[in-house]
Amino acid sequence: MSGGEPTPTPGDPKKAPEPSGVDLARVALRAAKEQARARGEAARQKKQARRGGGLRSGARADGRDPMALGAAINRLLTERGWETPAAVGGVMGRWPQIVGEDLAKHCVPQRYDEDERVLIVSCDSTAWATQLRHLAPALVARLNEDLGHGTVRMIKVLNPGGPARRYGPLRAPGSTGPGDTYG
Repeated sequence: MSGGEPTPTPGDPKKAPEPSGVDLARVALRAAKEQARARGEAARQKKQARRGGGLRSGARADGRDPMALGAAINRLLTERGWETPAAVGGVMGRWPQIVGEDLAKHCVPQRYDEDERVLIVSCDSTAWATQLRHLAPALVARLNEDLGHGTVRMIKVLNPGGPARRYGPLRAPGSTGPGDTYG
């Protein structure tokens, strides 16, 4: 870089990440499938119109025929564009195999932000949260190996929350807590 251009930082909101070749190929494949499906549907409707329209039963396969459950689910995932969230959900189910039994007992994936490509994980102690932060780059690489390049950009580790703040039944109005009576 020359001429005083600022170097982009990883968290820079102005600079959107460049899609990789694999991401572009997925988008192009999905668009081609949708166009082919639309052409096929248009041809089928034209053929039905020539025959007199209406749905009739016949010997050839049509959209009303039953299909296997797995095929129906795969078709639904593809049509709705849910391949990535479903794949990440599969990773959440295999979490102990990916990170190991010890880490999986103390760190649990909470959700996946598809827009930011961030996996959010909560831990039950700060020690395990620190351990997971140290392992995060290796885990991101392993997850992207399974899911495809760029699916998970980073892992956000949530620290454990403190105990719930409870106030006793005999709380004085305007009191700032137990320390307000001890000088």
